[in-house]
Amino acid sequence: MITKRIIPCLDVRDGRVVKGVNFEGLADVSSPVKLGKYYSAHGADELVFYDITASAEGRGLFTDILREVARNIFIPLTVGGGINTLEDFDRVLKCGADKVSVNSGAIRSPQLVADAAKKYGDQCVVLSVDVKRVDGKFMVFAKGGRENTGMDALEWIARCEKMGAGEIVVNSIDTDGVKKGFDLELLAAVCERVSVPVIASGGAGCIEDFVTLFQRLPRVDAGLAASIFHFGDVRIEDLKAVLAENGIVVRK
Repeated sequence: MITKRIIPCLDVRDGRVVKGVNFEGLADVSSPVKLGKYYSAHGADELVFYDITASAEGRGLFTDILREVARNIFIPLTVGGGINTLEDFDRVLKCGADKVSVNSGAIRSPQLVADAAKKYGDQCVVLSVDVKRVDGKFMVFAKGGRENTGMDALEWIARCEKMGAGEIVVNSIDTDGVKKGFDLELLAAVCERVSVPVIASGGAGCIEDFVTLFQRLPRVDAGLAASIFHFGDVRIEDLKAVLAENGIVVRK
């Protein structure tokens, strides 16, 4: 069985992590560098940073922080947010990112996926998709889940895989923040359509949700979450111990 990955996700705005975090023994919980180091040392397999800054100044600040984070962590780093051109790929990869996550930039210009995969290799290109049910169909949403693009999510994901996306992050808007478990129906449908790694995002509320995810859907490669890790509801070391007890292969 492939080793399953556990991935914390951090939203960064103007150089700070915006979702409240609660760590004992960590003085500055909104410092991306300190949090990155904490997760790197406490069992995370990868880190995802989303730049949610709107301003050019903020973007420059994010670039500086990215360099500092990349110097201080020893696990793969994926960066997303504001990725609209090959120049954006170039910028974050040169700062030390291992992979680049593209979402709305790909919706606006699907060719970006193909161009980036050709230039940097498909292992660098992560497609992130926000999905919501509309009249029983899985649809792609944009603008933070506020706007229905009218695109069928399964068709969009399959199309981007063909163009060179090397990994798919599936964000379920229906389960996000509810903490009642991952969207297994959606994830199963995605796994049937693609052969690249699939990362589940949205809905994790406890350790058991990850156990259920990997047992029910062995094709899912990783589980991504934010608040349950940041608020200390779930410690990654504890999560991995329980996964291992249930026969799920994880990196110690």
